[in-house]
Amino acid sequence: MADTQLESTLKQLKQHLKEENEILEEVVDSFRELDYVAYKLGFLSKEQSYATRISWWPMISVLGLYSAGKSTFINHYLGQKLQRTATQAVDDRFTVICFSSDKIVKTLPGIALDADPRFPFYKISKELEALEETSTENQRIDAYLQLKTCNAEQLRGKILIDSPGFDADSQRSSTLHLTQRILDMSDLVLVFFDARHPEPGAMKDTLEHLVATVVDRADIKKFLFILNQMDITAKEDNPEEVVAAWQRSLAQAGLTAGRFYRIYNSEVAIQIEDQQVKQRLDKKCQADLKEIKRRIEEVGIQRAYGVISLLEKTGENLEDKIVPQLTGLIQRWKKRTFWTEITFGIILIAILAFIIETTIGWKIFTNLDTMTLDLIMGGLLIAALIFHLKMAKKAANKILKQMQTEITEDDTREGLMQAFRKNTSTFRALFIWIISKPVGWSQRQHRRIHEVLNSVNNHYVPKLNDRFTNPSGKQADTLEPIAVPVEIETDKPK
Repeated sequence: MADTQLESTLKQLKQHLKEENEILEEVVDSFRELDYVAYKLGFLSKEQSYATRISWWPMISVLGLYSAGKSTFINHYLGQKLQRTATQAVDDRFTVICFSSDKIVKTLPGIALDADPRFPFYKISKELEALEETSTENQRIDAYLQLKTCNAEQLRGKILIDSPGFDADSQRSSTLHLTQRILDMSDLVLVFFDARHPEPGAMKDTLEHLVATVVDRADIKKFLFILNQMDITAKEDNPEEVVAAWQRSLAQAGLTAGRFYRIYNSEVAIQIEDQQVKQRLDKKCQADLKEIKRRIEEVGIQRAYGVISLLEKTGENLEDKIVPQLTGLIQRWKKRTFWTEITFGIILIAILAFIIETTIGWKIFTNLDTMTLDLIMGGLLIAALIFHLKMAKKAANKILKQMQTEITEDDTREGLMQAFRKNTSTFRALFIWIISKPVGWSQRQHRRIHEVLNSVNNHYVPKLNDRFTNPSGKQADTLEPIAVPVEIETDKPK
């Protein structure tokens, strides 16, 4: 039997993970176990999988104003000139950069990201379609996204995103939507600013927009604010005053916490006559570059643990949230159907009794033969059954309509509505009074979830600990290697 598209996609995902992190390859199978439970409940369709709802690779995004040094930073981090650099905007699309064993750089259209569940923009076209009215889906995606491959070891097992020069005043709703999605899904966000222009007027609405989305986030520590080209400011200003000016700008936008990293390219830096200032700047620059590099290298570890944590949360969510919610909806359906039928039944009986009593009288039934009476009773039974099914369907539709506003999470709402339809089918309606639990939910599915949850603490986490730590005293050459920080260059005015 040929594989379905989903099975083929997941096989390809596992093959890539096997080359980079064999532990996560096993996690795909555990997600599939939870898929089977969700299929039984009706929460997922056979074309859906929990494994396609996450980004399997750690994601580092680089945002900032035009000419703030974003692309140059990426080029020197990768050790090759992959991205074009200029003092003005050179690209108006988000560029997703990933590793390839092919030494030739390839640029692929946005549809390559939209159709691949390994990337964070899987099926993003549906979201953009609701925001923009453009000609065709492929053209819409290609207008905002592109994928570049790069044979740089620093990229292995990571996804790097270079954003277009950011200006919230001129961005379309789709670009702002993509920016927000990137902020949500990234493991690390590098926000670049040109240290030469700390005055709020130079930033337009950009800083305010970025800060407004960051200030109340629980994951604010993943945002690194980088002041680039600090060497130029040293010629005319005190570097500490430059940093203080930026801190005031951030405070005006609502962010009173956070740290600035101060960097510049020592190879092409301007001549700084004051040697004390030069030494202080250089020392701070090298320390900050080392810290930025360390944070980048750590995202792989964080993402691996994050994926396993998400596996645990998905299993717990199925048993502790989805099943109880679905059970509650079924009980609500039963209750609403019962009282609707009782009300209509009483009214119907009262009307029939009144008609019979005032017109033909009860004596008519004593004159009927047994066969005729059976036919009448059978007809009444069929009519009652049809009435029951219609009332059950009407009650289910009313609840489905209410769910659209009651449940705010899109994925949860879609899944619960799908499962509720399965649980309120015509066959289930026939036996509505003996239904006590959702269809597909059993002790077997309960055990399946708990086997997955047990694998998190008893298998996956210990294996990751052994990979990234050395509690057992292994030889150093068996541990995960740590990359050496690279020299970073920043954009310079001509």
